[in-house]
Amino acid sequence: MAIRRHRLPRFWLAITLGSVAAAIGLGYWWERQLPRRLEQAAANGRLDDCLRYSEQLAALSWLPGRSPLDRGRCLRAKADQLWSQENWGEALRLQRQVINSRAGTPSDRERLARWQRQLRSLARTRFQAGDLQGALAALAPLGEARNDDGSALGDDLQVIWNRNRSQMERATMLVKQQRWWEALDSLNRIDHPWWRQQSEPLRQQVKQGLEQLKGQDREHDSHGSLPHTVSGEKLDALVQRRIAAGMDEWQAFQEACRELGGKVVEAGPESACQR
Repeated sequence: MAIRRHRLPRFWLAITLGSVAAAIGLGYWWERQLPRRLEQAAANGRLDDCLRYSEQLAALSWLPGRSPLDRGRCLRAKADQLWSQENWGEALRLQRQVINSRAGTPSDRERLARWQRQLRSLARTRFQAGDLQGALAALAPLGEARNDDGSALGDDLQVIWNRNRSQMERATMLVKQQRWWEALDSLNRIDHPWWRQQSEPLRQQVKQGLEQLKGQDREHDSHGSLPHTVSGEKLDALVQRRIAAGMDEWQAFQEACRELGGKVVEAGPESACQR
């Protein structure tokens, strides 16, 4: 019985060493198989399999004598596929993996930079066309849609959008009140092309309202100017002169009114210049 007890540890040691040797042998065998499988997957366009095999090869890097493999080949191809599918976030992630690997090249870095420029350009194009949410979606994969401190490109676009919307809403309210000069001032502060297009009907209403005011003044002049009313023709000429010099419409209206000895008052639903 004593002899058998001494043999048991040796028996288990042999089994353990045999298992380790078998695992190493299996690892060597699988490592030799992986390059061929990876090559076939890449040739057949099975990019997901290609990536999986390349990851398995990376996991076997502890084995001695392993040759470096250009894993970037699969990553590049998969990144291209995802980019064409507009899965921009995942495409950028894989492209960064290529750059951070031994397979990374200057052309890989340039491609990443080019994709980033394209997304920013797309965001600006969408924004100019009136698609704010689409612009923010294009910036999201870059991490530039929003920042807590408001420093992201998307934050700047949101500020511009809100400012133009606010001027549009103010102009709409002033047109309803027939306060034409103030409405024109708000409309001229709109500097976004899409909002300018949206505001065109309001601009036409303001133009008609100002023409109507001039017509009323001419009618008054034909019967004798009212003592409390500033001449619309003179007022308009002074306003236009100030606007041409770079002054905004509402300030030009106020100063022109004062120059003619009048003051701006709320005459019913509209602003008027009266003595």
